Amino acid sequence: MGKLAIEEVVDNNKRAITFSPILRERLGHHIYGEIWANSIKKVLLENNLIERPIHIISANMHSVMNSIFAEPVLGKKYKNAPDFQIFEDLSSSENKDLRKKVEEVATKQGMISLPDESGTNIDVQIFDSSKVDLSKTIFSKATVEKGNEPVIIVMDYAFGEQAYETIDELLKPYKVDKKNKIFLNVDSVSIMGKAGILEGGKGDIMIPCAHVNEGTADNYPFDNELTPAMFEGNGIPVFAGPMITVLGTSLQNRDLLKFFHESTWQAIGLEMEGAYYQKAIQSAAKIRKSINPDVKVRYAYYASDNPLETGSTLASGGLGTTGVKPTYLITIKILEQIFNIK
Repeated sequence: MGKLAIEEVVDNNKRAITFSPILRERLGHHIYGEIWANSIKKVLLENNLIERPIHIISANMHSVMNSIFAEPVLGKKYKNAPDFQIFEDLSSSENKDLRKKVEEVATKQGMISLPDESGTNIDVQIFDSSKVDLSKTIFSKATVEKGNEPVIIVMDYAFGEQAYETIDELLKPYKVDKKNKIFLNVDSVSIMGKAGILEGGKGDIMIPCAHVNEGTADNYPFDNELTPAMFEGNGIPVFAGPMITVLGTSLQNRDLLKFFHESTWQAIGLEMEGAYYQKAIQSAAKIRKSINPDVKVRYAYYASDNPLETGSTLASGGLGTTGVKPTYLITIKILEQIFNIK
């Protein structure tokens, strides 16, 4: 090191110092996440949305859009159909035309699609609810203050460190220039998805009260705005308790899962992003003070499988129509709270 330092001065041999990706992550230097988050904030600013109440949802790219716009677009066709039939049909690969109709109306009524160009591979939708006639939707009982209508940011699924990176960057103030920055008025962050369940079966719903990060001493208890009582009466079993944020599906085995489920941890399931999201939310709200310290959080998962019973893991295949009802039930409950429906 000393010899290199002398040569740098005497012979002008410049050194290039590089950092490993892991070290960059630990230093909080999120290259792709920063580009991704800034592109979203730029669109919010350009559309005069950045100072409105913002609600972030980690979900797929169809359930929020369909929950809001399927009824106004296709309601007459499904007037006498069973509950959730409209969503089952929209989820079918055979009904591209139906999905296109819903997407066209959503775009005309304030939905902005942001396909990823940052390298994160996380697409985004922004919904300006001030441009939506909620009286024609299933959220007709919405009570939103004029001028403070919710702005909903839906981001595609992220897992592990990427979940931390993206939310951590998104919750930071937007630097307009070197002197000015805008703090986002983040009212809530909602995380939904599929997970492995440790009691119950495929299609059941899990409402966590804490995330335990496997392989570390980190655990994150929180007040979940969603409760099991909200999902009762829909024919789907609901379980509440801590969930394990696992490092990967291939690392799980029966003994480990039984330990978390049957010991005093009393874990109800395993997923791959909860602890990372909550770490970023808590640091932004409680330490950095970049968002409201009382930001609301919502977590809900539907079961892809029970690995204790079947030997399967989170990597198990799709649920088909089994996953449609819990997916949309969770989405609707999240939106009901955002639109302040009592």
